Amino acid sequence: MGTSTSTATTSYTTADIEIVVRRFTADILMIAQSTGAITEAKAREYAADVETLAKKGYLSAVDLTLLRGGSYGVEERAVKYTVNTTAGDLTSSRPGGALWPRVTDPFLRIVLSYTSAYDSSAKAALSPKLNIAWTPTNADTSHFSLNQSGGRDYASNGWGMQRKDFSA
Repeated sequence: MGTSTSTATTSYTTADIEIVVRRFTADILMIAQSTGAITEAKAREYAADVETLAKKGYLSAVDLTLLRGGSYGVEERAVKYTVNTTAGDLTSSRPGGALWPRVTDPFLRIVLSYTSAYDSSAKAALSPKLNIAWTPTNADTSHFSLNQSGGRDYASNGWGMQRKDFSA
């Protein structure tokens, strides 16, 4: 038996990003509806910003955390989406999963992580096109108080988001 080496090159278009972000949008809409933490309209604004940043190559991850007891409350559920630009090896899943709970004084914290290409000039140029006035945060998104409870991948050609779920 001989050995062989092969190289796979994956590519993607903005249409592929749109397909994947549609799955993210379905998730955030389900989270908004089941928790009551944000409106459907606000969820769509967040999703639109995720798509805008992704299409420019500026998005590296999105973290959604449901807190009970307001913005400094206790973590109940979380999901982290990590962008994968060589997603040819991912198998795409359908959006969804277990519904998130309704909690007392719900707050949905949304933290975006950016690529190094999102420098000050890129921020200045893109800021007027975003729905949300994103501000820096030092929020801990390690979810150390939660257990990882599965996940799924969303992909189209070479662009994807790998989702990890966390629950109490």
